[in-house]
Amino acid sequence: MAEPDDLILGCKRGKLVAQRKLYDKYSRVMLGVCRRYSRSDEEAEDSMIKGFMKVFERIADYRGDGSFEGWIKRIMVHVSVDVFRQERRFSGHLSLDDPEMYIFTSNPSDQRLEVADLMALVQSLPEGQRMVFNLYAIEGYSHREIGDMLGISENTSKTQLMKARSSLRKRLNGSIVLKKNHHDDTE
Repeated sequence: MAEPDDLILGCKRGKLVAQRKLYDKYSRVMLGVCRRYSRSDEEAEDSMIKGFMKVFERIADYRGDGSFEGWIKRIMVHVSVDVFRQERRFSGHLSLDDPEMYIFTSNPSDQRLEVADLMALVQSLPEGQRMVFNLYAIEGYSHREIGDMLGISENTSKTQLMKARSSLRKRLNGSIVLKKNHHDDTE
């Protein structure tokens, strides 16, 4: 497989082979990102495809600052949030493999909570809570940024996060603490 720089250059030149290779390389991870913001697998796939279309439209804007995968991920998050807002469903990456993320529960049997189990719990939250939880706890956006993205107040974002955490605690029959350094420490 070509080096990422070759893929990026090929995509900037509009080469379909390079676009296909880039899609093949990142689509699985980006589908996972989109799933966090979608109600169904079909909606997640639609968001991912729209996201890749936007990636290919804007690839000339990528200057090599920071991670290319991170750049694609930001586009996927924004597209997924846009899909969410367009459908007016608002009711109210923490990458899970991030080494700075810790999951603690008071129930010893939950100490080895699988990532898939946690994702299923998050997916079962009401949509507004799920969106805010994902944007804050997983992607690391501040409440102000979330408010701007979703068209809600900063306080509504904080309330939705509080409700999401409370619901997750109840569903785990114990206390769950998700800890990650954020640039916005207010909740």
